Amino acid sequence: MKPIGIAAAAVLGLLLIIIGFMAIGGDPLGGEPYVVVELNPDERPAAGTDSAPSKEGEEAGPEFPEVPAQSPSGPQAGGDPAAAGAAKTAAVSVDDLLESSRYGPLPRIAEDGRRPSQIYARPSPHSGARQTGEPARIAILVNGLGLSEIATDQAINMLPGSVTLAYSPYGRNLEGWVRLSREAGHEVMLQIPLEPENYPDTDPGPHTLLSNLPREENLRRLQWLMSRFTGYTGVTNLMGGKFASQKQAVTPLLEEMKARGLIFLDDGTAANSGAGDVARELDVDFSVAEVVIDPTRTPDTVDEALAKLEALALENGLAIGVANSLPVTIRRISEWSRSLSNKGLVLVPVSAAVGANKPS
Repeated sequence: MKPIGIAAAAVLGLLLIIIGFMAIGGDPLGGEPYVVVELNPDERPAAGTDSAPSKEGEEAGPEFPEVPAQSPSGPQAGGDPAAAGAAKTAAVSVDDLLESSRYGPLPRIAEDGRRPSQIYARPSPHSGARQTGEPARIAILVNGLGLSEIATDQAINMLPGSVTLAYSPYGRNLEGWVRLSREAGHEVMLQIPLEPENYPDTDPGPHTLLSNLPREENLRRLQWLMSRFTGYTGVTNLMGGKFASQKQAVTPLLEEMKARGLIFLDDGTAANSGAGDVARELDVDFSVAEVVIDPTRTPDTVDEALAKLEALALENGLAIGVANSLPVTIRRISEWSRSLSNKGLVLVPVSAAVGANKPS
């Protein structure tokens, strides 16, 4: 019986070992002691938290509605004094302007007709037809934000609040950056990658809209892109020379903009773009930029482009420029903006420029 008892004890010990292993088998750390620390990627400190005085030629700060954020807390970014704390006063609930989708929240028109292009816009007294004696208007869109932490922080804190910021769908912490942008007085837009002429040699990125894809596939890609963050007034193109030149491709894109209450700004880089003709047919809130501010990365070319933008605005009453988020560009726009009021010019957000261009 003694051998049987030893065998029974061995079996019991083996069972205990197996039970113990199963108890911790689901733990990737194998039972090692560890602690869980909750990290909030939304709480990214801004480079500067002191409110800066309004710059010459810039409008007073806005009263923005609250932008949905992943965390109710967060740092205050520098910017217009009137914008400080403005995001704490919610003019619309999250659900009013958001639609759930398989990819995440999508913008929509509220039941009472309010549009994201209106609710998330920086308020401006210069959004309608220009009256006699009013300053000429310049709108600037800075593209490519959210990819570089340094460039994004500089754009938010160095540029006047009336400059509109466009975020790439491929950036990190986009919801947090958008909240900081709006706290500093900027309205924001979303960049949508569109097929360039030499695609795929030049590839804007995943989920690029392509002219040879079925309508349903492009709409799926578009919805993925639009779900990357919330609180934007509209979209602008990233590349798109081939896509924008083909009416059957660009029509569903602009139909979606109209259905969701968004504006569309053509950045003017696609020479054969037919987006304007389609937008007029569909009655979409649309404008096209006339000047690329930084075609090369030198202070002189930026200054020349800004001078051209001034001349166009004084001649036509309004001009729209687009720029990349380059350090030299951000620095030159910041310095240039301080002298605008002495030239009979005023900076306005892109939403105001689109509103001024819309026929009454």
